[in-house]
Amino acid sequence: MASLEGKVAVVTGASRGIGKGIALALASEGATVYVTGRTVAHGEHALPGTVGETAQACSKRGGKGIAVRVDHSSDSDVAALFDRVREEQGRLDVLVNNAFSLPD
Repeated sequence: MASLEGKVAVVTGASRGIGKGIALALASEGATVYVTGRTVAHGEHALPGTVGETAQACSKRGGKGIAVRVDHSSDSDVAALFDRVREEQGRLDVLVNNAFSLPD
């Protein structure tokens, strides 16, 4: 993978699993990664992992992790995310749509 230093990525559903792995890989190459998902505190989900933990791990790997709580089923949450990325970064280079809702 080529260096991604200076590139901006959004990875949805990145508090755990595949999304987390992708976020960490992008950060390892130097990308700024917006880590999104609904889980911001321990105990909010039966499975471990939060957007904050993933963002911190991204920063430790050489990129910059930015945790953002987003409910991707909410159009206003999604719009606010992309408004924020535009305001803070001026562009988006990589989008990984990984969010999903695990049925009960």
